[in-house]
Amino acid sequence: MAKAVMEEDRLSDIINGLQQKSATKQIIYRNTKETFERMKQISVEIVAELTDRITRQNADVVIEYRNVSEHEYHIKFSGDLLIFVMHSNIITFPDSYEIMRNKYVEKDFRRRFFGHIMAYNFMADTIKYNRLDDPGYLVGRMLVNIEKHFCIEGVKQMDLSYDQIAKNKVTDHILRIIVESAIIAAINNDLMGQDVSEIERITLKQKLDNAQLTKPRKVGFMMNHELTH
Repeated sequence: MAKAVMEEDRLSDIINGLQQKSATKQIIYRNTKETFERMKQISVEIVAELTDRITRQNADVVIEYRNVSEHEYHIKFSGDLLIFVMHSNIITFPDSYEIMRNKYVEKDFRRRFFGHIMAYNFMADTIKYNRLDDPGYLVGRMLVNIEKHFCIEGVKQMDLSYDQIAKNKVTDHILRIIVESAIIAAINNDLMGQDVSEIERITLKQKLDNAQLTKPRKVGFMMNHELTH
């Protein structure tokens, strides 16, 4: 009899745990999806404003917004392409990760889970010519929790002081700053040529495939991984 009770208790614990965690993740997914949809709309507005202002000065400079799917959109400008991606899964981190030691996160286990939105910087020609080996560089990652609080991990160039997750709530103003800062970071990330010693010899295949004659790379970003209390 006691054994049956113990088994029933374990099953109840499993069911309660699954229900609580599932409900938490569903709310976080909805929060992240709403944030990403709003980020899309704000990006459209930013592109329209920039286009209007740039066209008055130089009609040759083009900035474009492209919706790819419910989880991805692009902003193209000059030779750069920013790819914004919302991941469909909810994530957490090891206890040793800085954000997990934040007092706000520690107070409620549901705050240990996050939706995440990433911004990557590619060369526009990488997509245009389907250069599969060209790298993209993470500009920033936005983590969104069950209460629509957020934090930013990313490049120091973005200079976003939003590591106070207990105080940071998603707003249109914040999303605009994030998108604009990502564009600025990408603009400031220059394309570097290869050392001449790396291109003094080429194969016939490289000659025939002109896109592979040289492989210039973005400098990359200095990442700021620290999330302070």
